[in-house]
Amino acid sequence: MTVEYYWLDGRFDRLPSLMADLVRRRVAVIATPGQTAAAQAAKAATTTIPIVFGVGEDPVKLGLVSSLARPGGNVTGINYFVQEVLAKRLGLLHELVPNAVRITVLVNPANAPVAEVILRDVPEAARGLGLQIRVLNASTSGEIEAAFATLERDQADALFIAPDGFFTGRTSQFVTLASRDRIPTSCGNREMVEAGLLMSYGTDNWDMFRRVGVYTGQMLKGANPADLPVLQSTKFEFVINMQTARALGVDVPPTLLARADEVIE
Repeated sequence: MTVEYYWLDGRFDRLPSLMADLVRRRVAVIATPGQTAAAQAAKAATTTIPIVFGVGEDPVKLGLVSSLARPGGNVTGINYFVQEVLAKRLGLLHELVPNAVRITVLVNPANAPVAEVILRDVPEAARGLGLQIRVLNASTSGEIEAAFATLERDQADALFIAPDGFFTGRTSQFVTLASRDRIPTSCGNREMVEAGLLMSYGTDNWDMFRRVGVYTGQMLKGANPADLPVLQSTKFEFVINMQTARALGVDVPPTLLARADEVIE
């Protein structure tokens, strides 16, 4: 068995040609963990090659499967609940930095499925918390830099980073800019917090990747994706970087520390 990895670096426009190439080569399985757009492109490219996805939105509404229990067709995978945790993550940021009222939300418009969920759900959650939201777009490293310049001009109190593979790949840039500008940050995965951002809340990504791998292995042994129900995440993580909190002068409430799944010192 040969495993090939493809990292698009935010170039979602390359997905159709990539999937067409994989179909031409008759690969045994296509796995798309953590990328809704990739799962949709794979499904559009083939009705015969097994596809194992990891998506944060409802896969039935996305048109990937007929139902969670009986996916049908050549596609199955895991739903890891991006949409359902957005309001929770915003609420935790508000508890952690209660004086932060002006929140900038950064999305990648090239990652349309995730951007649409953010634009629909985060403003509603913010209104319930009495927060002011401004949405900024970034699809390149230069646009991330420009977004931080806008944050400074707007005197934003905190930055809420959309879950996005391109943003994760720019973790070092986010850490450098957030540290320079002393801006509290909230993201969707622990890896960015381990690198130096303030906090994260979301699905245990490693568990999601592992379960996509398990299903991929079953496909290689001859399993039919139509017979494998869509799994749903049950592990969620709240992570705080205390070194970053101290550098920002954020006094983390003991009650919040007690609820954290991990505190990075």
